[in-house]
Amino acid sequence: MVAFITELKDDNYQEFVKDGLVLVDIWAEWCSACKALFPTIDQISSEFLGKLKVGKLDAEKAPDIIKELGIRNIPALILYKNGEIVEKKVGTISKHDLSEIIEKHL
Repeated sequence: MVAFITELKDDNYQEFVKDGLVLVDIWAEWCSACKALFPTIDQISSEFLGKLKVGKLDAEKAPDIIKELGIRNIPALILYKNGEIVEKKVGTISKHDLSEIIEKHL
């Protein structure tokens, strides 16, 4: 499967989330639950191609953004619509449930 995911960092985060519907997956290398969520995020990026941008943010490489967002646990998913946070989910989530959340904001 081809995934359409942008690697997010301090220098591209704000620009990436400012327009359209955007899903950000916040993860860390040591987090097994985060890695378990990767296939779901990959599938979502393909299924919603053209309707949703998907980015991954390594929590350890962007502490300022993590602090600003108030993230205390990962994995964390944040859904933005035109730069505003419309949904926040901490922990694992099924593909079905994530798809429903995205659909309601399209």
